[in-house]
Parts: sequence; structure tokens; C-alpha cells
Amino acid sequence: MAFIGKKYKMISSENFDEFMKAIGVGLITRKTANAVTPTVELKQDGDSYVLVTSSTFKTTEVKFKPGEEFDEERADGAKVKTVCTLDGNTLKQTQKAADGMVVTYVREFGPEEMKATMTANDVTCTRVYKVVS
Repeated sequence: MAFIGKKYKMISSENFDEFMKAIGVGLITRKTANAVTPTVELKQDGDSYVLVTSSTFKTTEVKFKPGEEFDEERADGAKVKTVCTLDGNTLKQTQKAADGMVVTYVREFGPEEMKATMTANDVTCTRVYKVVS
């Protein structure tokens, strides 16, 4: 798991605005989120992991034990039930909202880049990140 502790900076994003609309993010938050290039880092803390997403707009930390459901507040403020699984170099995060909406994030970590695929309803967004440290 050589990708643990590496920082990945976003270099491209496709369909992010449509994805945010699909999960109910308002216009002002979408405009702000579209204007930043976040950095993602997955850290290990004993038998838990911490996924840190940071930008000039907001920093979020998701602490999880693989396979265990937990309460999460998304960056847009929505409260969801989340389960994360780690399979080799792939981190899958599944969020279930009170209204029944399911959102999935699949992050594939490589030695030089990380690809994140986010899906809500029938809308998919792909973001690519390059290693910065």
C-alpha cells in the first residue's frame, strides 16, 4: 500500500457540476467547489484510515474502519451513513442519505496518479489527481 500517506492534487475534472446538482448541492457552493483544485491524502491510523481532502475552500476528514458503517457529514453539509472498503489500491466509499439516495466514490490509487469516479443516480463524474508528495 505504497499510496498511503501520498498527496494527490487534482489535475482534471469531468462532469463535477452535474454530479453536485444530482446530490442536491446549491449553485453558490457548486461555483466555489468548481473553482478549487483539491488535494487528497489517505493516511493510516492503527486499524483505521483517514481520508483528507483539502482545498482553499474547505478541508474534510473522513475517519473509517474498512467495512464498518459510520455517520458522515459531506462537504455540502448533508448527513449520510457511509461504508468504506479497501481492496488493494482501490478505496470504495458508499454513502446513503435519509431520502434513499446512494452515492458511490471509487478511488483508484496508483504510483503517480489517483482516479476518482463518483456516481449519484445516473450521473458520473471522473477526477484525476497527480502525486505531489
